[in-house]
Amino acid sequence: MKRFAEALRGHATHILACSLIALLYAAARHPGVDDVELERIAAPFAFERRELTLLPDETPRSMRPVQGALSHLSGWLNTLGAAVALCDLDADGFPDDCVLVDPRAESVSVRSLHDSVNSYAPFRLVATEGEAQRGATAPMGCVPSDMNEDGLLDVLVYYWGRTPVAFLQRPGFDRGLNAEAFAATELVPGEQAWFTNAATFADVDGDGHADLVVGNYFEDGARVLDTSASDGARMHASMSNAQNGGRNRVLMWSAASSDAIPTVAYEDASDAIADELLTGWTLAVGAADLDGDLLPELYFANDFGPDRLLHNRSAPGSLRFAPLEGRRGWATPKSKVVGRDSFKGMGVDFGDVNGDGILDVYVSNITTEFGLQESQFLFASSGEVHEMRAGIAPYVDESESLGLSRSGWAWDAKLADFDNDGVLEAVQALGFLAGDVDRWPELHEMAMCGDPLLSAPALWHRFAAGDDLSGHEVGPFFVRDADGIFRDVAARVGLHQAEVRRGIALADVDRDGDLDMAVANQWSPSAVYFNESECGLTLELILVLPIDQRPGNPTRVQRGAPVPGIPARAAIGATASMDFGAGSRDEARPRARITFVDGGNGHAGVRDASVRFGLGRASPGPHAVSFAWRDTLGARHRRTFMCEPGLTTIYLGAEVDR
Repeated sequence: MKRFAEALRGHATHILACSLIALLYAAARHPGVDDVELERIAAPFAFERRELTLLPDETPRSMRPVQGALSHLSGWLNTLGAAVALCDLDADGFPDDCVLVDPRAESVSVRSLHDSVNSYAPFRLVATEGEAQRGATAPMGCVPSDMNEDGLLDVLVYYWGRTPVAFLQRPGFDRGLNAEAFAATELVPGEQAWFTNAATFADVDGDGHADLVVGNYFEDGARVLDTSASDGARMHASMSNAQNGGRNRVLMWSAASSDAIPTVAYEDASDAIADELLTGWTLAVGAADLDGDLLPELYFANDFGPDRLLHNRSAPGSLRFAPLEGRRGWATPKSKVVGRDSFKGMGVDFGDVNGDGILDVYVSNITTEFGLQESQFLFASSGEVHEMRAGIAPYVDESESLGLSRSGWAWDAKLADFDNDGVLEAVQALGFLAGDVDRWPELHEMAMCGDPLLSAPALWHRFAAGDDLSGHEVGPFFVRDADGIFRDVAARVGLHQAEVRRGIALADVDRDGDLDMAVANQWSPSAVYFNESECGLTLELILVLPIDQRPGNPTRVQRGAPVPGIPARAAIGATASMDFGAGSRDEARPRARITFVDGGNGHAGVRDASVRFGLGRASPGPHAVSFAWRDTLGARHRRTFMCEPGLTTIYLGAEVDR
């Protein structure tokens, strides 16, 4: 009887604890808004969808083969590989060239989104496989960048089962844009097997050259896609602290040529960073200057364990990073603190959400109603950037108060101003595995088992073809209401499709003054969403570094797109900031005051290299914009220019710093 009473008391305590958690969860949620208010918020926005079809000779499939020991996980292992980038590959002044990685054909294709009859025919970028790689690789993503610094845009492609390949654009190629215009260059010798899910370019040591940061997933050398292999790759060693993933790399730019067969070379400097900071299961990589010294900090969004934010303390030729962790308050869960989370980091982007002139960090995780309530992150800056020198991340998660904490099984995330009012919207790609059999009960069971069991693939539940895990979600389109809370209006603006999405790429494809969006879908057609919103004025700025840059060369401001006859490359990492004045302050909906040239941040989606400030209905007169950059020799510069609304190219010179 005594034992029964104790059991009853324990049961009652458990019920009370669960009830308390449910009440706290309900109290934390923002009250809903009625349809009238949602319609008002959504009214300025509208998108028109255009599907990206396979090339005529491509046949779609729904699964890629995996090795036999992993066959019961074939669905899980087939949830990656869709990616997209928007850029101006043919240098015609329009960022309407789309590089699409489509797992249905296991292809990397290049196509023009321009309706002109002069557009080039779509083509593929194909890398030669070595003997050790044959049949065991798959493309996972792409990042356009001028890697060999000749003024021509190249394409980096990264893979599962092999190291990344640079497709370098040949100079003087006069037969139009096609596959022959690109020379495939191996970046890492020895036919190593990497499992890369993200890559970005950034000048990590401040020497004036864009280096390459690579985020890997499975451990190096695994044979996940090798159907002849029998040794199952190790899975995650923990649900919350897995450190047995592939080693991330920082590859430092070392040399290049622009001959008839162009080349580029990098040196692996990853040994300068502690191993425990580089061996998470990385799904997204971000590089941005968070403290104003023109050296980019690095953010690794890691699956099944803590993300890593690394403070950059490097000098030219000498790499040095230190881990940052946020402070934990008495009411702050450990997993809501920078560097201490145990969530499933899947995407990262940067933007000035709170309007303080410092970049904030937007991170995707997994949130599913009555499933995982891990929370998305919006790490808002506190303004105390000097604390980074003491190893403190001056960021606090405000996702709950801002309405961004819950969305779904999220991947790529982007912050952008789609209606040019100066206030950032937020978008995410959602969905994991689409099928008919709900496998959430099995996933919950795995989440409750001990960590030692997880690394063995044979002990995992079945997640194969036909199974479903958050496979029918609609990606959110978050717009801030009058109180500054983000509200999802995707279903009201033409973004209502339930698709398994991965990457989001942004650019003003048709040069009509607003941002369009390309979305890469896993195992279904990808699409471009053309922005038909009611938009105000914008400053769109293309920041470039002239190839022939010597000390004393002045900065030049030019209306319109870059001049083809002046070789220049994107000024990756350069920042632009703007003060809208006291009369335009809005405490609830602050304007973004700083932005930067993005080198490929996130998961599977790459925006073009321009920067933008929405002006709304502000005066069309010139506006003061302050710029900070490193020239091609690594020297730092800061200057302010008056910029007219519309498109402007700024050739950032190497004049004496002011």
